[in-house]
Amino acid sequence: MDQLGAMRAFVRVVQTGSFSATGRELNTTQTTISKKVAALESKLGVKLLTRSSRDHALTPAGAQYYETCVLILNELDEAEAKARSEVALPQGTIRIAAPIAFGRLVIAPIIAEFFERYPDIQVDLSLSDKHIDMISEGIDVAIRAKQLEDSSLVARHLFENRMLLIASPEYLAKWGEPSKPEQLKQHNCLVYSRLQSLNVWHFERQGKTYSVPVSGNFKSDNGDVLLEVALNHMGIVQMPIWMVELHLADGRLKQVLSDYDGQNLPFNAIYPRSRYVPLKVRCFVDFLKQKIAGY
Repeated sequence: MDQLGAMRAFVRVVQTGSFSATGRELNTTQTTISKKVAALESKLGVKLLTRSSRDHALTPAGAQYYETCVLILNELDEAEAKARSEVALPQGTIRIAAPIAFGRLVIAPIIAEFFERYPDIQVDLSLSDKHIDMISEGIDVAIRAKQLEDSSLVARHLFENRMLLIASPEYLAKWGEPSKPEQLKQHNCLVYSRLQSLNVWHFERQGKTYSVPVSGNFKSDNGDVLLEVALNHMGIVQMPIWMVELHLADGRLKQVLSDYDGQNLPFNAIYPRSRYVPLKVRCFVDFLKQKIAGY
């Protein structure tokens, strides 16, 4: 029995919650994965998982063995990666997760240069505005605009996500331009629904903070959609500068309350905590930080 292969299969079954998903990920069948786990149980003489027709769960012995397997496999992967990095160029596939607009506007325009610099790295880019579980999805690095909450992950700061309040000149000509944050209460405000404080916008000026409850007839969990609605003269919206700078330059949008600072969130590259970060991950994060230093 290939014990290391069986351990890897067992760990991924626990992390993905599925024999079939693990089989697809490892380019094999659900039956093969099930046999690997069964062989591992036979060798150990204990049940690792309790199975039913719809689900499975770790036994107490399985939970303890899972934690040990993760440590052993991480140590092995780190040792192999460190040895390779001493003598070889970075290579292999790096799985990246990022917000949709960030992937479209920031990553896509610079990825050709990344491949020129690192021709032996392949990129699998997954775009979603939803929070994903990096471990269960097998993600190497995720780009997120939020504070780090999970102690099993590491955050590498990329830039401060500067938020601007913007609207189209047509909207402002029709409804007037607010000069103070509290005047936003009289405007149609377009809200990003994935923020916890979706109905409160925060500002700062000369050391004084302002928190304004806002409302409007439209909200969305997608920044591109909110931007398009604002471009169609529907209301005022908060957007990061990298999403709107071209529209500000060509006059299709105008910054509102420009003498107030909006709430900024740090944009971070997130990856699993490990004593040795794989070279391909370090290369991508270093490259990204270099390219977006101006934001």
